[in-house]
Amino acid sequence: MSQLPDFATHVVTNQPPPLLPFDAWQSDAPLREALAREAPDTDIAPLADYGRRVGGELSEWGFLANRNRPVLHTHSRYGERIDQVEFHPAYHQLMQAAIGAGVHSLGWEGRPGDQVRRAALSYLHHQAEAGTSCPLTMTYAAVPVLRQGGAGLAPWLERACSREYDARFVPGLDKPGVTLGMGMTEKQGGSDVRANATRAEPLGGGRYRLVGHKWFFSAPMCDAFLVLAQAPDGLSCFLLPRFREDGSRNALRIVRLKDKLGNWANASSEVEFEGAEAQRIGDEGRGVATILEMVSLTRLDCMLGSAAEMRRALVEALHHARHRQAFGRPLIDQPLMREVLADLALEVEASVALAFRVAAAIDRAADSPAEAALARIATALGKFWICKRAPALVNEAQECLGGAGYVEESIMPRLYREAPLNSIWEGCGNIQCLDVLRAQQREPASAEALAAELDRAAGRHPDYDAALAACRAQLAALGNDPEGGQRLARQLGQRLAQCLQASLLLRAEPALGAAFSAARLGAGRGAIYGGSALAEVEECLFTRAWG
Repeated sequence: MSQLPDFATHVVTNQPPPLLPFDAWQSDAPLREALAREAPDTDIAPLADYGRRVGGELSEWGFLANRNRPVLHTHSRYGERIDQVEFHPAYHQLMQAAIGAGVHSLGWEGRPGDQVRRAALSYLHHQAEAGTSCPLTMTYAAVPVLRQGGAGLAPWLERACSREYDARFVPGLDKPGVTLGMGMTEKQGGSDVRANATRAEPLGGGRYRLVGHKWFFSAPMCDAFLVLAQAPDGLSCFLLPRFREDGSRNALRIVRLKDKLGNWANASSEVEFEGAEAQRIGDEGRGVATILEMVSLTRLDCMLGSAAEMRRALVEALHHARHRQAFGRPLIDQPLMREVLADLALEVEASVALAFRVAAAIDRAADSPAEAALARIATALGKFWICKRAPALVNEAQECLGGAGYVEESIMPRLYREAPLNSIWEGCGNIQCLDVLRAQQREPASAEALAAELDRAAGRHPDYDAALAACRAQLAALGNDPEGGQRLARQLGQRLAQCLQASLLLRAEPALGAAFSAARLGAGRGAIYGGSALAEVEECLFTRAWG
């Protein structure tokens, strides 16, 4: 007689244990040290608490929010036009946690280092769920624009900085806290927002009636939106709420939700304004100048988000490699796998260092013209290069898990879908590189600030010195040649970004800075991860990346 119970399966071996829960703060030495450098007076207790939540309940909610995508309801069951977006409860739990922690507002609390601390919260939150970062980022970045609106927009400003999340579909000023979205992109213009065709008709008292179409309208569930439209004197900036002052729904019609590659927990939309009422911010014809600071801040969050995605992918790969065996020993002990993982960890180190240096420059900009000038050019450099590196790194980390990294039960497929987004949102790579070129050629203060930052590491590594000299020679050769400069702008952007990363690492962690200089700037630099000869710093990188 058989001794086996019915339906018995085999014993499962050689599988890693679940990663969750993990401590996203305590396990991340590059993040903690970036905070210590750029905001040394930080009370780390709130960050440590949020890091533990990121590696626990927030990550669990992230899976639920992405499996249950938002649904658009254009009409009620009675045929009434409602234009509402329905979300899974996990989405609202994520938003409540983030807003309660100040992911959207900490940067505006008035203390030195607050922008850096908020950057750390954003970086941590993004590792749990990237889609919610969209409304959080736009609410954060809208604050400097709202401040230009004076007393009339003070109630909106107060609620945008509130730490209370209110998901109800009611007028924003009837809530204790609001979220803000953005609508600039139109189908005929894309990044060329001056080609926008939406029209704004004055109603008096700074109020306008908007008619037009927005091809990509971010986070349509928000309480109000910063939009660009053509007023009589040119392209202007407006605050467009979901409800009119009399409490009726504004004439903002959601045509459809975009069917996106990733970012599934977040709703992105296409909308039409059918006489929607809005309040002008800034002067007519000065729309781009009015909204410019918002764009700069959202670009900061693009690089933070990409660095966070790379960090989470690295954690998943290291966890798998430490617990999975092949050919008689753990993957983490296999020489070639160690080389790949070390190369990924080195890239994350460089990305975190650059992103938080930019956050610090933004934090100090009000009191330091040199820091403001550095923020101007380093934001474009970081947005270009960090976001460009994310897709390849996530794919390489995914490969470390083999077939398990391609299955939706893992977070890796979601990270892979998210990875290209930040390089596209808020200006693609070409836009950023042209911005860097423009700053070099037309803004002496920015060029000088970047040169000074790079010079701080001069003489610390021969490969760094050679790369820096090559950058200077290329800049000198470009002169004011618009066509020649454009053709070489990507090459220049890459060199400058990697030199800036090397400079930061050489000063913060000399051994890693030397490894990075040789691996990314030296003559033997590889085109793929895993070919950088990092044996001398492997263990250091692994310890810093994952305890």
